[in-house]
Amino acid sequence: MAIENAPTAKGKQAASGLKQAAKQEERKTEAKTGRDLKKGEERFEERSKSSDGKSAGSKQK
Repeated sequence: MAIENAPTAKGKQAASGLKQAAKQEERKTEAKTGRDLKKGEERFEERSKSSDGKSAGSKQK
């Protein structure tokens, strides 16, 4: 859920905190591995392949 879509002020605050925590965790992981994590479509494809070795496109056929 996007921060703007949260129905209450408390929800917006929680969403904002979650987004910041995710950014921090991503930076930590990138620093530990020594490379940037893949973003967007590349990341989706990487996660899809890691689960069962098949790409997302081949699963849908």
